[in-house]
Amino acid sequence: MTHRRTTQVTRAPQTPGLPPVPQARVADVQRLVIDWFSRNARPLPWREPDASAWSILVCEVMSQQTPVARVLPRWREWMRRWPSPADLAAAPPSDVLIAWDSLGYPRRALRLQETAAAIADRHGNQVPHEEDRLLALPGVGAYTAAAVASFAYGRRAVVLDVNVRRVLGRVFAAVEHRPASLTAAEKRWAGALVPAREHVEWNAGAMELGALICTARNPDCDSCPLADACAWVAAGKPSDPTVVRRTQAWAGTDRQLRGAIMKVLRTAHDELATSDEEQAVSISTHLLTAPTAELTADDAEALARLSEPIRKAIAAVRDLDADGTRTARLIDDLVRDGLASRSSTGIRLP
Repeated sequence: MTHRRTTQVTRAPQTPGLPPVPQARVADVQRLVIDWFSRNARPLPWREPDASAWSILVCEVMSQQTPVARVLPRWREWMRRWPSPADLAAAPPSDVLIAWDSLGYPRRALRLQETAAAIADRHGNQVPHEEDRLLALPGVGAYTAAAVASFAYGRRAVVLDVNVRRVLGRVFAAVEHRPASLTAAEKRWAGALVPAREHVEWNAGAMELGALICTARNPDCDSCPLADACAWVAAGKPSDPTVVRRTQAWAGTDRQLRGAIMKVLRTAHDELATSDEEQAVSISTHLLTAPTAELTADDAEALARLSEPIRKAIAAVRDLDADGTRTARLIDDLVRDGLASRSSTGIRLP
């Protein structure tokens, strides 16, 4: 398929890498994306007609930098336990962190709880419709506000995540990757590409296409409905010389160690909170931070009294930080971030 009609041009800003696009070509691409989405959309529960705005907001927060496969079980549990903002707002923070589990960046869980409290207190337990009111909520940024306005309430909004930006950049501007930071000019340019009707399907379809087909590393151009309309394909799929591909570091990082410390606290809370111990169970900071040579017989006895899962979690922390210096610093960070609390006997979930 070719696209040669050039009689009408969109009013998209003429900024470097963001060319004005013929309106007829925009309409063709919109139709292709919307039709493809109608046939290929994944049957996700937050896309059901009866999905609440709250459930969509939770999904959007959970899905940031996290694959859908990991989000699904956690989202289902959250909707079962906290079906409204007021339910989440009233939950103990320790329960919220445990339910967040393997989604990563656990501060998002506490920020989502703050969002829930604001919705319950300021908006009668109803997620706002308008983007500006959504943006006024704690923890809600421009992407989340636009996504909720579009997917929950059917409002025309410019929903730009990394997947959508990649699709638009390749199809209309022949660039492999967009810069990391979204500019106001790019948002205006993308806004001119959102149809007046079927804008929800366009937003969801472009996002789905970027997640499943037009991926960052191995785009499946043979299966892409936009292959014949794609400027990047027509240009020979040029690589971006400004992008250095690298695998995100994990082993040995502070993020890995923070996750290991949080696993200790979650495991201890899960196993001991229903016992005769205090509700929020503490783990001795000394057991996490003391160099092996400084562990005493009393420390060994204290470890022996803990369950095997807790001992394994503690051992994982110690394996990552032999002298305990980083662990001590990261514990301070976790307390400051509200992800952990200190007690007279050690460290625990808040």
